[in-house]
Amino acid sequence: MSNKICPLTNVEEVFKTETGAIYQCSRKNCYWMEFAGSTTSFSVSDFFKFKKSIDNIDVEKMLTDTARSADFTLVMPFRTERCFLLAVQDVLNLRDLLDGAKFMIELNSIVKACLRSSQITVLA
Repeated sequence: MSNKICPLTNVEEVFKTETGAIYQCSRKNCYWMEFAGSTTSFSVSDFFKFKKSIDNIDVEKMLTDTARSADFTLVMPFRTERCFLLAVQDVLNLRDLLDGAKFMIELNSIVKACLRSSQITVLA
């Protein structure tokens, strides 16, 4: 990721696919998402709300509805200046990216909890 976000941010890659990447910034306690040629910042809670909104998109309806307007969906993440005009493949790519990032975030939390637990056992 280029430092076009902020030269002072300290980001670590959470998850990456061919179509995008999610980074965590411990300095600002937020997530950065690179997708569709742009970078979007999310607070932790807004990141998970955004994931939920992407998960709630009815892809089957997009595929079966014959109206031209059904070919795309517009998603405007809360507290960002960004909006996404997504085709079905974009929705699927974004879901893949967000699912992978959520899994890695949860896995990291479990590993940290296990390490804390083993440190308490060693000290006792």
